[in-house]
Amino acid sequence: MKPRFMSNRMFMWFVKFRHSAVWLHTWYFRKMYGMQLHPSVRISFKNFIDKTNPKGIIIGEDTVVAFNVTMLSHDWATERYGASSNIKTVIGKNCFIGCGAIIMPDITIGDEVVIASGAVVTKDVPSHSIVGGNPAKIIRSGIRCKSYGRIIPGATVDL
Repeated sequence: MKPRFMSNRMFMWFVKFRHSAVWLHTWYFRKMYGMQLHPSVRISFKNFIDKTNPKGIIIGEDTVVAFNVTMLSHDWATERYGASSNIKTVIGKNCFIGCGAIIMPDITIGDEVVIASGAVVTKDVPSHSIVGGNPAKIIRSGIRCKSYGRIIPGATVDL
């Protein structure tokens, strides 16, 4: 039987390897596609991030995007696509985008926002909010979040 510290050491190696792989994933989006992602952004591997207008995706620091999120930066129906369209999908800092959420093009999400799983964001979201539903509506406002959209219990913002 292996000593317990060996299994813990292997687990910690795996965690560090995964963090490095996630960082490399966002580096690839920044360098190869020209997306404006802060280096501290964490994007799950299983996502659809629009590459038709990659420079239209802007994500602030300490934001995490969970799996199966669809983030659009073009609108084919109105013929607004490509770099000349000037569509910007902006996500602020200290946000959390829940699994399966859909962020429509030309949307601005403020700082310290939590997007619930499965939400369809069709309108701009003010800072310090929790939104959810289809279409997404404000569930709660005045929240405070620390890095990666973790809500600070009891902390509020005067709006």
